[in-house]
Amino acid sequence: MKCAVVGAGAWGTALANVLAANGHAVSLWAREPDVVEAINDGRENRRFLPGVCLEDAIRATGEMPEALGNAELVTYVAPSHALRDVVARGAAAVRPDAVLVVASKGIERESLAIMSDVVGDTLPRHAVVALSGPSFAVEVARGQPTAVVAASANEDAAAVVQRALSSDVFRVYTHDDVIGVELGGALKNVMAVATGIAEGVGLGFNSRAALITRGLVEMTRLGMALGASQATFAGLAGLGDLVLTCTGALSRNRALGIEIGKGSTLEQALEGKDTVAEGVLNTISARALAEREGVDMPIVLAVHRILFEAQPPRIAISELMTRELRAEQD
Repeated sequence: MKCAVVGAGAWGTALANVLAANGHAVSLWAREPDVVEAINDGRENRRFLPGVCLEDAIRATGEMPEALGNAELVTYVAPSHALRDVVARGAAAVRPDAVLVVASKGIERESLAIMSDVVGDTLPRHAVVALSGPSFAVEVARGQPTAVVAASANEDAAAVVQRALSSDVFRVYTHDDVIGVELGGALKNVMAVATGIAEGVGLGFNSRAALITRGLVEMTRLGMALGASQATFAGLAGLGDLVLTCTGALSRNRALGIEIGKGSTLEQALEGKDTVAEGVLNTISARALAEREGVDMPIVLAVHRILFEAQPPRIAISELMTRELRAEQD
């Protein structure tokens, strides 16, 4: 197929490489001119995915219509806060029959919409598929075995994405619970910030296990309030992605939490970074969504107080530990 990938960060570049390795012609849109030049001239995204040799079938461009022109499969990988604007910029160039993939993870701050709804609002009458799961970009780009989920209300569209991306090292499962798959991908970033903070203040494996487990409870609780299936959060897009992001050394959200746990302010932890730690923005969105739905999410609230209300991490952790005693199962 002719494929377009919109967004040439680490994850977008890795997905473009997967598609190209599977024999598809890939146009990769990048906002940064140096990224376009480096990919086309040197077969490397030195800014966002250094050290990975990219497939010859990838052609980078800074022109949105050129990237999208005649593409049968369009994959959006813009940061969650920019996704709506990025999709709108190229809407006129998208083929009427193109299948749209959303690989961005997040909850839009203003509307509290999941990413597939953001794309669907901007490009109605298209089949939209959400792609999520435990997947560090650099490991995918280097051919490390990885399994993810393609979720859509349109079974045929999910199957198209499954066939386009699947290989002997990149396995794609289909799913119909779009809300659960997307919320898992967004909320795990908040929990990764929380586990990083705990690690930064010097807490150990017991604390991390407790945070991951109770974080999964919070994710599931909110998901079910919004109509998701409980079982989804026990799968790749829930528990799988949560464990990876909370424990993996390559997790940007965990690394940011560690810095804050060691005493950095949020501004200091974000300073000078090209890449986005989605957990920061998603903390705001998750808190607002929990309040709207009347769902109890104490870890999310604690992370919000630390990041945006200057609460010392140790006090926030103490408050979590001294909440009213209760049964484990709601």
